[in-house]
Amino acid sequence: MNGFRHAVRQALTIARRDFVATVYTPVFLLFLFAPVLIGSISAIGGIGAASMGDGVADKARIVAIVPAEIAPAMIAQDKRLRAMFPRDFRPSTLSIAAPSADPARQARAAIDDRRYDVDGVLYGDLARPQVLIPATDRYTAGYLEALAQATLSADAPRIVATRHEATRARASIGGQHQSGFIAVFGIFFLTLFLAGQVVGTMAEERNTKVIEVLAAAVPLEAVFAGKLVGMFGVAVLFVGFWGAVLLSLGQWLPPTTAQAIGDLAPAIGAPTFALLFAAYFSLAYLLLGSVFLGIGAQASSQREIQMLSLPITIVQVAMFALASAAARQPESWVARVAEVFPLSSPFAMAGRAANSATLWPHALALVWQLLWVALFIWTGARLFRRGVLQSGSTPFWRRSRPAPISG
Repeated sequence: MNGFRHAVRQALTIARRDFVATVYTPVFLLFLFAPVLIGSISAIGGIGAASMGDGVADKARIVAIVPAEIAPAMIAQDKRLRAMFPRDFRPSTLSIAAPSADPARQARAAIDDRRYDVDGVLYGDLARPQVLIPATDRYTAGYLEALAQATLSADAPRIVATRHEATRARASIGGQHQSGFIAVFGIFFLTLFLAGQVVGTMAEERNTKVIEVLAAAVPLEAVFAGKLVGMFGVAVLFVGFWGAVLLSLGQWLPPTTAQAIGDLAPAIGAPTFALLFAAYFSLAYLLLGSVFLGIGAQASSQREIQMLSLPITIVQVAMFALASAAARQPESWVARVAEVFPLSSPFAMAGRAANSATLWPHALALVWQLLWVALFIWTGARLFRRGVLQSGSTPFWRRSRPAPISG
């Protein structure tokens, strides 16, 4: 027992050493404010894409070839129908044209108009209208049919329903699934951004022989655990800083955005869900970090670390895909596989917290994930001891078998 306590103290000493050495550097400030740079680039790209989209929308039209006496009623009905749908689902701007002697030929000419992208043309008798649309369009024809029907019924009495607000006694299924996906994506994004930093923590100390001094004085498992906990402290500092920033900015959110966030109601309850999210982020970081630490400990140069980045990213994306499928189908076999498999378990269990109010599976999952963290640290330390310290700092994938002795 005393030996275990001593190993824990040694691990915490190494964790504090790595944490201080990482945080008290100018490079850490660049890392801390990296989301600002990423957000700025994304905003610039979004503004450019939005301006291009607005430009395309300005050049798009739907055309109705109707007599002048029908045009005012059709314009009024078009305005009424558009008000029923969000802006993203509305069709292109309506243009009215007076019919010529050959409306069918006029419609075909309108499709080929070089001034606009015409998404559809309505012509003929409104009781039996003709609709001409490009082959790739699937929705405009239905809107033009509804517009013709509404125009014919313009003189009918308008029905106005009395609306009553209702409050659900439970969280909506859609809100639960959205909460689950946001939890999975949040843990994935944070671990993708933060856990990859663990890979290179031992490369420099291997080159300067510091790791050999530590391994001679401290159990190698304590060295690995200390480095993992130290980098986890850096991750917590990062998340805490940006979490405080986002919370302070939350009061400036538009009412519609605040209402949309309020509709994300996890089944287990918001306070418990927040605690479980923090716990599963911690376990996801420690699980992936322990695997990456063991793999990265085999790399002896920055080039090898860069070569390891691609498979590491592939593993993280695969875990995200598996857990996302589990969040969409919470009672399926895919969800059970994702919840049991150690690397995807934190992601999938965070999604389960949004879809189910049962607490006991989370206690089992947290213990299960902690056992795998310990196993990964132990395995990584043994591979490092046998594969690097005993073979002249040569990683296991570069060692070759000795040639057989002949004769």
